[in-house]
Amino acid sequence: MATHTIDGPFFEDFSVGQLFGAPSVTVTEGYTAIYQATTGDRMRLPLDTHLSSQVTKDTRAIVHPMLVINVVNGQTTYASQNVKGNLFYRGLILKRPVFVNDTLTTVTKVIGLKQNKAKAGRDATGMVGLEIETKNQKNEVVMKYWRCPMIPCRQKDVTTGKNDDFSWIPEKLSIEELTACTRLSWDIAPLVNSTFSPTIPSFSVGDHVIISGQDTITAAPELVRLTGNIAFAHTDASRSYLNKRLVYGGHTISLAYAQIMRAIPNTIALVGWQGCDHLGPVLEEDIVRSEFTVTSIDVLQSGGSLYELNVYTYAKRLNQEGEYVESKVLDWRLVIWV
Repeated sequence: MATHTIDGPFFEDFSVGQLFGAPSVTVTEGYTAIYQATTGDRMRLPLDTHLSSQVTKDTRAIVHPMLVINVVNGQTTYASQNVKGNLFYRGLILKRPVFVNDTLTTVTKVIGLKQNKAKAGRDATGMVGLEIETKNQKNEVVMKYWRCPMIPCRQKDVTTGKNDDFSWIPEKLSIEELTACTRLSWDIAPLVNSTFSPTIPSFSVGDHVIISGQDTITAAPELVRLTGNIAFAHTDASRSYLNKRLVYGGHTISLAYAQIMRAIPNTIALVGWQGCDHLGPVLEEDIVRSEFTVTSIDVLQSGGSLYELNVYTYAKRLNQEGEYVESKVLDWRLVIWV
């Protein structure tokens, strides 16, 4: 008989072309209720089944797109359960909507390995490039993207020689790719023509929008567990390099999206992310706020427009002197259908 320790994988355990699976997830109303309780997001279609049915012509409730992204991220974490931190997301596109009781199946592929440069006093780590594709129960592609976690090496001073080029990973989704996601048999009139808030202005390219409402991060491990995210650092403080539980990046992004919905409440859909870079760690009880710049607006023949936003999210926490110190934690480029 043998004793086995389930740990890792470490950087040396990866090879290009490896495929990682995960349990498929049926997104039930329970998922949507817990997500709503965690983020307080006011995106209208996921909240209003009657309005959603008018727009989508489907009697099932539509699932919040950020919940979909978080479930999929959770499905990818067998590859990154030993993560130090996720460095970036690229080219995330939501090819079709997800409705309550749809089942999501995700495959994660290793597409590149690059060991980080050695630094005095730091254990060896490496970047693992991952390509992710998710399909629904009809075998239709729902979502595709790339992300890059930083993973510790098994041997603290090892030199692996891994130095793959990540520059080929798309930095920007084309307007054709984005527009294809809006070619749905939807009637957007009930949403876009409804009077919502006369005090919220319309925006133009170049406008900078500061959202005054802030959120204190709570229930961070609960969102991690809801979405099957098994990254150690989010639930086990002893596995975090800060000796505190590291807030899952998707939690911070979800709160940032909920803040954006206060400024653009008639958003029809989240279409994709050009990219998202984590600029610093976020901890429980941090207070986060967001602001954004409208970088482009493309009017669609099918109705509405695609807004590309460059979002910066900031987190502040008390220092040892009892003063709040704020730092930038997210640089996020997303595209919404408005």
